[in-house]
Amino acid sequence: MASSRRDGDIVGVLRRILGERCSLSAYDIESHSHDESFHPPAAPDAVAFPKSNEEVAQIVQACAAHETPVIPFGAGTAVEGHVQAVNGGISLDLSRMDRVLQLRTDDLDCRVQAGIRRLALNDHLERHGLWLPIDPGADASIGGMAATGASGTTTVRYGTIRENVLGLTCVLADGRIITTGGRAQKSSAGYDLTKLMLGSEGTLSVITEVQLKLHPLPESVAAAVCSFPSVGASVDTVIEVLQSGIPVARCEFLDSASMQAVSAYAKLELEVAPTIFFEFHGTRASVAEQADLTGSIAAEHGGGSFQWATERERRENLWHARHHAYYAIKALRPGSYGWVSDTCVPISQLSASIEQAQADIDAAGLTAPILGHVGDGNFHAIFLVDPSDRAELGRASKVNNRMIESAIAAGGTCTGEHGIGLGKLDWLRAEHGEGAAVMRALKDALDPAGILNPGKVFG
Repeated sequence: MASSRRDGDIVGVLRRILGERCSLSAYDIESHSHDESFHPPAAPDAVAFPKSNEEVAQIVQACAAHETPVIPFGAGTAVEGHVQAVNGGISLDLSRMDRVLQLRTDDLDCRVQAGIRRLALNDHLERHGLWLPIDPGADASIGGMAATGASGTTTVRYGTIRENVLGLTCVLADGRIITTGGRAQKSSAGYDLTKLMLGSEGTLSVITEVQLKLHPLPESVAAAVCSFPSVGASVDTVIEVLQSGIPVARCEFLDSASMQAVSAYAKLELEVAPTIFFEFHGTRASVAEQADLTGSIAAEHGGGSFQWATERERRENLWHARHHAYYAIKALRPGSYGWVSDTCVPISQLSASIEQAQADIDAAGLTAPILGHVGDGNFHAIFLVDPSDRAELGRASKVNNRMIESAIAAGGTCTGEHGIGLGKLDWLRAEHGEGAAVMRALKDALDPAGILNPGKVFG
């Protein structure tokens, strides 16, 4: 494929469309060459900053005519190499498309441009007593969350972004603008193009608008933390909580190594043991009931002191510690890369999967604390590796591969929420078999020249 390095005309075309919003500055090019993963940077040839669907369509049409790659860019918070311009091309930064286009409080939905950030959207919605509860941790863009099928700490109650998107506006590889879905809560009209685009990582279209299902802000919120004598005891507690029908809103696991890092980093006196962070949403009475029932179940499984609080400051202190666990863990080994694994298994297989991963990590002489969204079976080992030490990287890769193999064998997946990107190309085929070939056929049908985010998902 020809890239814009070999065809300078594309920059001139984009300059006529965007003016100075087609940037060649060293800062813009470097900052769009990588995400937050350990994958090597790969710089685009230029960065485009559109402000409308029509401008995105014009950019894509021009790039198609010049056979130039287009790499959609949201906030750069992905962790699997989604935004690297591996074949050069144009980084399409949607951050200036950040408006709330429509809010219907009576129908609990809104339409937003893809570049709006999660926290800014929720600040806007809070004034209306609403929120989008999907919380991947990072302040990601809504378009990026849709493109990667994001989820996070609240999935156990509210689902992933996939369950909270009603429709999309997308620009296809030939520049056509299409609208998928609508504002109705359900539809049986034809193929579900919305679900096809969700999680496609910018390889099938550029998502420019997202129609979102919203939720009322809970009247009351309680947070709790409880330590356990073993991984198995903590996971068994969660399984019984879910089987009991308690609508827990967040349910996060941290192993002993993670707790040691978090306690030191956040300056909290928390026990260094396998620990579950819970959160409950509802009325004051229902939240108290949920917390009391969960505390009783935890005690039956050997849980320690079950501390829960509704006061905002105490809750935020606890969840601040959890949300900054990645940085706390990285602080255990300054200068290291944090390679974040991402497997998901049926919850009945979770404790065995975590214990096997811990044994493999110890046997390989690695530092890799484990944490995860235990309520939906998703866990992460954060490998702290020296990028210049090939032997250490090799050991981490072997452990990571074993984790993925075990997850797939248990009926799980190679990625619960991070996506394929550059990092898990082979595992998509291992997990889906002939299904991966069907996905490839869809890619070829919608993007025959392969200009949309090349090198990702399929390689």
